[in-house]
Amino acid sequence: MSNTPAAPLAAWSSALIAALIGFGGTVALIVQAGQAMGGSAAQIGSAVTALCIGIAVAGAGLSVALRMPIVLAWSTPGAALLAASTAQAGWPAATGAFIVAAGMMVVLGLVPALGRLAGRIPAAVASAMLAGILLPFCLALFRTFEVDVALAGLLLLAFIVARQRFPLYALLIVLVAAIALVTLRGDVAALPAGAPFGTLTPTWPVFDTRAIISLGVPLFLVTLVSQNLPGFIVLKSAGYTPPPGPILFTTGLATAVLAPFGAHGVNLAAITAAICTSADAHPDRERRWIVGLIYAGFYIMLAAFSVPLVGLFLAMPHATIAAITGIALIVPLINALDGMLASPGERDAAILTFAATASGMSLWGIGSAFWGLAIGFAALAGKALFAPRKG
Repeated sequence: MSNTPAAPLAAWSSALIAALIGFGGTVALIVQAGQAMGGSAAQIGSAVTALCIGIAVAGAGLSVALRMPIVLAWSTPGAALLAASTAQAGWPAATGAFIVAAGMMVVLGLVPALGRLAGRIPAAVASAMLAGILLPFCLALFRTFEVDVALAGLLLLAFIVARQRFPLYALLIVLVAAIALVTLRGDVAALPAGAPFGTLTPTWPVFDTRAIISLGVPLFLVTLVSQNLPGFIVLKSAGYTPPPGPILFTTGLATAVLAPFGAHGVNLAAITAAICTSADAHPDRERRWIVGLIYAGFYIMLAAFSVPLVGLFLAMPHATIAAITGIALIVPLINALDGMLASPGERDAAILTFAATASGMSLWGIGSAFWGLAIGFAALAGKALFAPRKG
């Protein structure tokens, strides 16, 4: 019998750090995504509230049912896809696309054969699409120097130093520095009127074909490849054997239920999951699932105060949000570029996907993420059909 407490102090601290990093590191991107989709302040606040509830409820249920620390997050690459979209779908059509993407994840969880097929999606092309989505945000970081050199320079310096000394907390340090600077300078506008606590504002979804193709299909793919698959790897590296079906089904179902309130994607976490699945979080691997439960509890607290937190970001100058978002996506961009170039035989297709996606092209009302994928898959098919045969 282990003498270790069911929930030692390390379990609480690990869960708290993971929740703060997951929420604070990219909430500015969620705000940008909501604005790009035409969401009002109330709708964007509802989206963050819904995402936090989905992360908490689905994560707690899976942790208890599977006896594993199932740590969930919102889809950061999915939010970047939405924020970069030129489709101008509108909030109702966006929620319809969220439901379709979630439905595809549910089906993937229910049909094992589809799960095996999804595992064969060329990682280079998927990573290239993600890199093309992320690149404009990172470039926007450096364009903020033209608007506010002091802000951009300070935040970039803080990130560079923190990445060397405190890499785990780098984004939190940048976020605190940004809030402190704009507050001291009096750059924060009046907070938008709204409820003092998290609220859910429903929107009747519209299932628009162009929005589904531009947003829904790429959202499903980028969430699967860039969030869920790495999340499974983290759990396996911690000594667990996570069943893909129930996890994909549950996270997809949670997203589908909460999509009318603005939730675009609830999925496995990767970086924050590594904090909660290590022996540092709980020495007893068999009881480490409790960390996932505590983590879910912290997300319920974040859901309760999500609206005023979103209001703070809405009141910040646009340059500040652009700088925070660009810095938050530097490491994901590095990882995406690494995956894009990992397979020499797929580099041509990956570069074409990357360039087409990053271009922001829109054809027949369908955004660049879809065309990047289409061009990449066409390049791979062309290679298979027309490459010289050996012998």
